[in-house]
Amino acid sequence: MTRDVKEIFGGALAAKVRTLAPSMTRSMQRVAEAVAGDPAGCAALTVTGLAERTGTSEATVVRTARVLGYPGYRDLRLALAGLAAHQQSGRAPVLTTDISVDDPIGDVVSKLAHEERQTLADTAAGLDTVQLGAAVSAAASARRIDVYGVGASGLVAQDLVQKFLRIGIVAHAHSDPHLAVTNAVQLRGGDVAVAITHSGSTGDVIEPLRVAFERGATTVAITGRADGAVTQYADHVLTTSSARESELRPAAMASRTGQLLVVDCLFVGVAQRNYEAAAPALAASYEALAHRHR
Repeated sequence: MTRDVKEIFGGALAAKVRTLAPSMTRSMQRVAEAVAGDPAGCAALTVTGLAERTGTSEATVVRTARVLGYPGYRDLRLALAGLAAHQQSGRAPVLTTDISVDDPIGDVVSKLAHEERQTLADTAAGLDTVQLGAAVSAAASARRIDVYGVGASGLVAQDLVQKFLRIGIVAHAHSDPHLAVTNAVQLRGGDVAVAITHSGSTGDVIEPLRVAFERGATTVAITGRADGAVTQYADHVLTTSSARESELRPAAMASRTGQLLVVDCLFVGVAQRNYEAAAPALAASYEALAHRHR
């Protein structure tokens, strides 16, 4: 394998660490920087060994692994070992599932389609329909709905808001953390706040949800981590599949498929409850858009 390919994959891990660093404590950053800088060396360490190497604790190492998108340190260690093995071998590295750098584009399409289908099936199988029904009930009668998400989750937040607006529901998507908190302060009982975060630990999403929760709004968390920090401020938790990730398709990207399924379920449920108002509102929006493009 060429040096360029090695740099691509090592750089992708480093980029992920840089992206997530603002949501980490300084001790967690030391752990993340260590694994990005020396995947092979860290893969050989136990959780205790990595804690000693970075001057942190075992609990910090485990928390860092979870923020990076792995259920625990064992999973992170296996991923690091795999990355190191690819770097040391002459084989083309795996991009996602079993897709390699030298796969024909037709194979890439087939393999990604299979992975997307599996993510949807896993999310559907794990979705708590009781929690979903409660979230639908709250949203269907809400005075207004605020949705929080950053990065890839921010795109999902915009998708949900666009759907709600099409059926006449007042909704706003907030990716700017300051505006999110400013708007959350205005919420009260009868309003709904939705936080979307795959890791469950994104501070810029958790903070406005906390404010909304304390103001009496009904709060919903859409997350890949049922035990994530965001859930402590959520009245209803809707979980997505923890999609398998790779260096070029990290959790922030792979998780979006499951998140989109959940927001579609939430939207359709609300449209069913409000059908008499939703149907004409949707028809009016179609007519307005069609008229604009004539």
